[in-house]
Amino acid sequence: MAERMDIVVPDLGDFADVEVIEILVSAGDTVSKEDGLITLETDKATMDVPAPVDGTIGEITVSVGGTVSSGDVTVSYTHLTLPTKEDV
Repeated sequence: MAERMDIVVPDLGDFADVEVIEILVSAGDTVSKEDGLITLETDKATMDVPAPVDGTIGEITVSVGGTVSSGDVTVSYTHLTLPTKEDV
């Protein structure tokens, strides 16, 4: 079973409107847990937003040079979920 998931910008502390400096994936790419999806840059640091689970990239909703804030959706993708007892 596949489930759609939106990846959001994590809590950036006191920073808002952080610049997207690189997009590391394309639609259709397969990613593994912890693979970098996008790179953000603040005045003090550069950070990658990682994939929380294995999956396939669907839509990328940001662009290089654009800005994002905590909670903004950056990428959507699908990931496989194991069936639960209720599904069987």
